[in-house]
Amino acid sequence: MAGLKLGLVLVLLLGLTRHLAEGLCSVEDCSNTTRCVLSKDQRSCKCANGYYEDKCDKNADIKVICGKDYISIRALEDFFKYHNVPLQSLHLPNKSCGAQMEKIDSVTYYVSRISKDKYLACGGKPLEKNFTHISYSLTLLSEPQVTGNIIRDPIIQMDFTCVYPYTRTVSLPFPVIPFSAETVMRVDDLDATVQLMLYTDNSYTKAYSSAPSIELRDKVYVEVAVTEPADFFLLLVDECWATQFPQPNTTAGSVHALLQNGCVKDQTVSFLNTTEGQPGRNGESSTIHYSFDMFRFTTEPHELYLHCTVKLCEPVDYESCTPSCNSISKREAVRAGPTQGLLSYGPIRIEIPERPSSSVLMTVVLPVAGVWSVGFFLVILISVAKAGNRRLTHTEEIRL
Repeated sequence: MAGLKLGLVLVLLLGLTRHLAEGLCSVEDCSNTTRCVLSKDQRSCKCANGYYEDKCDKNADIKVICGKDYISIRALEDFFKYHNVPLQSLHLPNKSCGAQMEKIDSVTYYVSRISKDKYLACGGKPLEKNFTHISYSLTLLSEPQVTGNIIRDPIIQMDFTCVYPYTRTVSLPFPVIPFSAETVMRVDDLDATVQLMLYTDNSYTKAYSSAPSIELRDKVYVEVAVTEPADFFLLLVDECWATQFPQPNTTAGSVHALLQNGCVKDQTVSFLNTTEGQPGRNGESSTIHYSFDMFRFTTEPHELYLHCTVKLCEPVDYESCTPSCNSISKREAVRAGPTQGLLSYGPIRIEIPERPSSSVLMTVVLPVAGVWSVGFFLVILISVAKAGNRRLTHTEEIRL
């Protein structure tokens, strides 16, 4: 990958509809305010958005679908017939982009569906973008039904929007080095930011400010946390694995699993309590700490890239963040759902301790030199001793 990669989370995130066709209803039948709305003088009423018939007791079953490659809106055929709107009169702002009839579970719907590459051609509004989201907005319209020189039936207008958040996967090769990984996830109508970082020790107070370089068998301290909103969601680190290359699902190079289905796969992995440094559990808070022993792959490159999929759970649904570790299945390809995201971090380099070149001299040359020095000293001592003996013998002969 070159530079920051932005992608869409391709799931249904938000569907907004506004219907300008409202059926009149009888005031005496307007008892349910979710289905009908009384006028201020309470002398008349209209059906609430999505309801129709004289008693507002029928639901149009309007649904917006924000798919991977398409955007669509649908409603019951009966809803359009009630308002005397034929299928042929329905279209997007560009009249060439019409609607079609579809049967779903034996129920007939009128459906407008377009692919994203035809969004602008069909009259879509200019895309609204910011750092975290991109919005597609369309309108489904009906042509007025003219009788003579008058129009009596209402015009249908449905404004709908699909909002897709960017997924930011920070996974860059050297020399552009990420020091953390971050992704923005959407849960219902709330954005959540999740971050992955590596720390220097088990106190989790000092994060690496450059690409980590760690010795074999040293502990690698990982933190995965929901940074915004803080302390609201529970976080489950679902799967973590290491690769030799930046791409999380690459088929090149070796792969090593650390976590699977929220459970320990590598025997050196340990979850830590976020406050006491004691053993902890996965999925019990919005911040997860775990560690593993540093390793390297048998083939080059020896550097690692760490990837984790995470899942968010609301506090009332804590059971969804409780992993079942009785059995572990084979890891499937990563498919981020509405409450699941992917984070990638790297590279993590293997630190090889430097050994001074003088060590060979110290261990080989010096011992050998020492042996020669001792031998030379012994030769001198022996020579001196022999000379002394000869001198002593010569002195004794003279005395005799």
